[in-house]
Amino acid sequence: MNKQEEHFLGVDVGGTHLKIGLVNRQGDIISFDKEDTTPYRENPEGFNACFINGLAKYLKKYPEVRKVGIGLPGLISKNRTTTLEIPAIPALNGFNLKKGLLEKYPDIKFYLENDAAAAALGEFRYGKENPSDNFLFITMGTGIGSGLILDGEIFKGSRGNAMEMGHMLSHGNAGLEKLIGRDGILRILERLIQAYPVLAGDDLTNKELGTHLLVDTAKAGNKVSLMVFEEVGRILGEAIVSTIRILDVTEVYFGGGISAGLEFMMPSLDKTVRQYLTPYYVKDLKLKKATLDNNAGTLGAAALCFMD
Repeated sequence: MNKQEEHFLGVDVGGTHLKIGLVNRQGDIISFDKEDTTPYRENPEGFNACFINGLAKYLKKYPEVRKVGIGLPGLISKNRTTTLEIPAIPALNGFNLKKGLLEKYPDIKFYLENDAAAAALGEFRYGKENPSDNFLFITMGTGIGSGLILDGEIFKGSRGNAMEMGHMLSHGNAGLEKLIGRDGILRILERLIQAYPVLAGDDLTNKELGTHLLVDTAKAGNKVSLMVFEEVGRILGEAIVSTIRILDVTEVYFGGGISAGLEFMMPSLDKTVRQYLTPYYVKDLKLKKATLDNNAGTLGAAALCFMD
């Protein structure tokens, strides 16, 4: 088998960075690049043209590549040609990205997908624990994303954008993403530091708050940090209860940067899920950390290249 059949380009498009990986069939990242998107946004030609033109250097760098998978943070048309709503990159809204790419690179096959759905597919194809053909994948980072693998394929819904768990209404009719996305978690942390300054101690007081600090202080046993994860686990658990009732899945994987604190969320998350689900749902239920870690977006995008 020649290199043209063995290597693929996975492009993970984020609000602040692009992650580009050369990936083989086994899921090994042969080469990796990361770019700040600020120059793309500020380019006079606009983000869209700059992004399309910017791929040229990677296709030149890896001339064996004939398939490129692209994960995007938002809604995409069901035929996976047009980016509909990309909140982190508004310039992409309503843009036929696939058409633009094919006009520039007619000899390359492009595959577009929502980033969380792509990460789910990456876990399905490359995951170290051999997940089943049916599982829910939840990403926890700046926002809350989710994807469903159903019978070995991405579940898209009737119009192409199913599984937006981050926008489920939760406490006080606030969206789940607002409550326990990155900013929501830091609001919880600020509130609990103010409520329990003694327990917060020097580890958290007068510090620049961030999720890395939260995870590190939880590992050190800080009680306020542990209380934050306990609250996050409870809120997420309630959302998972509703989702499992609808989807009837028995495996849930958690990825994204904030999943680094999953061990601290899990007691309250597991308790909530098992408290509100009947024995039918919980007897075979598995709640697991995803195995691809920081490479999930890149490997997920590359995994799209196997869809035909």
